Amino acid sequence: MTATQSRIPTYGMQQRSDRMDFYIRDKSARPALTSPHRHEYFQIQINLGGDTVQHIGGAVRPFASNTLAFILPHRLHVIPHPEDGNFVLINFAQAFLLPHVQCDPMDLEDIAISLAPELAPFRFQEHLDFVLGDDDFSHVLALLMQMREADQSRQLGSGSILRGYLLQLIGTVCNVFEDELLTLAANKAERRGRRDALARVMDCIRQRIADPGLSLTEAAAAAFLSPNYLTHLLRKETGSTFSELVSERRMRLARTQLINSDKPLSHIAEVCGFTDEAYFSRRFRKTHGLPPGQFRREQRGG
Repeated sequence: MTATQSRIPTYGMQQRSDRMDFYIRDKSARPALTSPHRHEYFQIQINLGGDTVQHIGGAVRPFASNTLAFILPHRLHVIPHPEDGNFVLINFAQAFLLPHVQCDPMDLEDIAISLAPELAPFRFQEHLDFVLGDDDFSHVLALLMQMREADQSRQLGSGSILRGYLLQLIGTVCNVFEDELLTLAANKAERRGRRDALARVMDCIRQRIADPGLSLTEAAAAAFLSPNYLTHLLRKETGSTFSELVSERRMRLARTQLINSDKPLSHIAEVCGFTDEAYFSRRFRKTHGLPPGQFRREQRGG
């Protein structure tokens, strides 16, 4: 996905759904989004016809007929449906799917499979293609029809009925892909995804360390994350903010430059991403307790 982070919207249920808890539609009800985006709710897309691909996070996977896509809240994605294709889309709030779970949506991948097995397809979508055989897909189609009928004639108890149909759909997929899902869970595949995302962030910092304008938004785009999610992930995985991480890397580079080169301070300040030598010296002294020139002399024993 090549759209810049500043152009990537995050949608709430009220923007893309007729109701705030559960919404099901086909392509005739509302045109599909054709550019990368995120939303605050869960989404399942079911491909009824028209082979395409899905971009989700940093992965690109085939999205053929009889395939389902499971999209977590705040996950960058887009599925470019062909004009002659057909699909059903289901949006639903976290509280609708998981009324028993109190959890920040950014921490959903930390919940044990045993506590919320219905999360399994969402957690491992970047690793699996959920293509169903004809019999299982026919069962899904029947569930979709029942969902649409229950959703169109809402009354007391309809929410519980819809949740039951939704859980049956997710449960069908979990049954079919049980071995793969349990293996991914045992191998902590979502942790690998986080490590890959953080590696992309660190690579972005290394490549842009000399740029004073290096920002959280830019690094998040490189990792296919939202700025809010990257902030949350960095706090969880490193205990640091993005600005603290960049500052630490710049100070590390500055120490290396001061010890191993004879470049003037103005040059070192520039390659470390500081706009002027005086500001660089203040930041270096605040971090190390002495100005960069004195640090160089002491490290070289002179």
